[in-house]
Amino acid sequence: MDAADAGSKHARAIISPYVTQCNCLTAQSCTFAANMECFPCSHAGLRYCGHVMACAYKHIQPQQVSRVFVVGPSHHVYTKQCLLSPAASYSTPQGEIEVDQEVYEQLLQTGHFVHMQLDVDEAEHSLELQMPFIMHTMREQSFKLVPIMVGAIDPTREAMYGRLLGPFLDDPTNLFVISSDFCHWGQRFGFTYYDTQKHGSISRSIQWLDNVAMDIIEQADPEGFTAYLDKYGNTICGRHPIGILLNMFQHSRLQHTISFKKYDQSSKCQSVRESSVSYAAAIVTIA
Repeated sequence: MDAADAGSKHARAIISPYVTQCNCLTAQSCTFAANMECFPCSHAGLRYCGHVMACAYKHIQPQQVSRVFVVGPSHHVYTKQCLLSPAASYSTPQGEIEVDQEVYEQLLQTGHFVHMQLDVDEAEHSLELQMPFIMHTMREQSFKLVPIMVGAIDPTREAMYGRLLGPFLDDPTNLFVISSDFCHWGQRFGFTYYDTQKHGSISRSIQWLDNVAMDIIEQADPEGFTAYLDKYGNTICGRHPIGILLNMFQHSRLQHTISFKKYDQSSKCQSVRESSVSYAAAIVTIA
């Protein structure tokens, strides 16, 4: 599909979470950190993880940003590639966001990116749920959007995409948002790993498991992250976007520091009949 003919991607989320979370952001987005360049961030329902997401977005200096890359996992379509939006813009309750076709063309020329269908784009919440935060944070600043949906790729392809995207980190006007939740725990997710003897409760066991992942991510260690996933099988839905990010650092001329700022769970599981999703927010700055 020709992106110029695709029109706009329309938001599918209910309006009220957008409005509620914008009010939350107004209260929490008043301080900024220097040299903010990219960050991993959650993407569940905003009433569950909005406060975690805000802890990352509040560090952005919007006056330094002219392009926002949003890299998130595919929840509905199986692919072994990275997919680009067919839309010319994203339509949100807060306004239109132009998709950067110039960067898209650079990515398409590598032969490793393809356009997805518009209905696939509109069904994917990992990209969409970042939009109210991006629009609120960048409301005084002109910018373009680069949405990238990541399929079920292996570590070799994570490294390849990291090599292709890493040089974009060298441009200080680029901001990367890596969209991912952490542990999806419970029988409905097919994942019930826990050790209450060591950690006292299921929720604390889940937090320990997520903390191990966050420690490895802060070390910017893609091989260590892959080994961790192989060992524990933690259901981090954005593991492939995170894997790409960790590889990107190896192909940037700049040195980066990763720091997690907030962690929470949708509920504190006490029995195997319960379930929860974990949320974490980190920022990546130029060292």
